[in-house]
Amino acid sequence: MMTPELTPDREPEEPANLKFLRRLVTVLTATMIAGVLLIVGLIVIRFYDVPPVLPQNVSLPDGAQAVSFTQGPDWYAIVTDDNRILIYDRITGALKQTVTID
Repeated sequence: MMTPELTPDREPEEPANLKFLRRLVTVLTATMIAGVLLIVGLIVIRFYDVPPVLPQNVSLPDGAQAVSFTQGPDWYAIVTDDNRILIYDRITGALKQTVTID
């Protein structure tokens, strides 16, 4: 039985399922690279965003010390060490509400 000789300028043909697998791996690799670049880009954009505007000074009741701070669109709140939440108006800086935590 004689085997056909392969000439150096002619490569053997790939089976169809091997071609499909090779293309699928290439597409998935490109998709993963694009996804990682997108996530890194979003993180960079988020960190270079404008930081939140914080009040310059806050007057707390006598003897109270701030433990935590949070803010909303038109208010900010300070949790004190004596279990109170003090809610201030962002524009005027006036105390709007006091919530006592039991």
